[in-house]
Amino acid sequence: MTALGFLYPGHSAADDYPRIEQLLGSDIRVDLVHTEPSEDAHRVDALRELGTPERLAAGVQELRHAGAEAVVWACTSGSFAPGWEGAREQVRALAQAAGLPASSTSFAFVHAVRELGVRRVAVGAAYPDDVAALFADFLRDAGVEVTGVHGAGTRTAAAAGTWGEAEVFALARAADRPEAEALLLPGTALRTAAHITALEKELGKPVLTANQVTVWEALRLADRRVNAPELGALFTREPLVQA
Repeated sequence: MTALGFLYPGHSAADDYPRIEQLLGSDIRVDLVHTEPSEDAHRVDALRELGTPERLAAGVQELRHAGAEAVVWACTSGSFAPGWEGAREQVRALAQAAGLPASSTSFAFVHAVRELGVRRVAVGAAYPDDVAALFADFLRDAGVEVTGVHGAGTRTAAAAGTWGEAEVFALARAADRPEAEALLLPGTALRTAAHITALEKELGKPVLTANQVTVWEALRLADRRVNAPELGALFTREPLVQA
């Protein structure tokens, strides 16, 4: 049994995680600890407050007791808002507090893009434009070429959490660019796990979503490779180990 630990802010799309766990196979366990934001706002100052060391450390002990082999801060905006160096410090502090390999959703996107071997990506975010632009800057700091950024303007994670299939597909269509080799949909408040393969089929390219890459990152840290085609191209890369 491989146990994966996640610190997830709020509850907006937390049900993506048991869905992903089911698709991964019976020997993968996904454990969530919810961190409570002081303010639910897609605003830079509030997003930086989301991922303070004290707030993240508060949930770590429960994951350790659950036997987690790795821990990931399951929040895109709360991990890129501090900038590249701030995000690195955030992960270092989390690893130290947990005594475990650690990462965040923003770094998960970077590592997933590299895993797929793509260089040019488009970004479709539920955030306001200024917050979406910070994610694009984070990707560029990692050497990823961003061909376009589309922000849908939601002001809170709770608002993004009300979106269904129609809104997710509309975001993907609005954000995609012909020259992009992959489409990235940040925001762990978006329910996307059920739609990844359909999105990839429609757009004709890999689609990376926040909750998908977050779980993939935890598996990477735990040195597990799992074949789960229903989770998209990221989970069908060679070499494969069937769960």
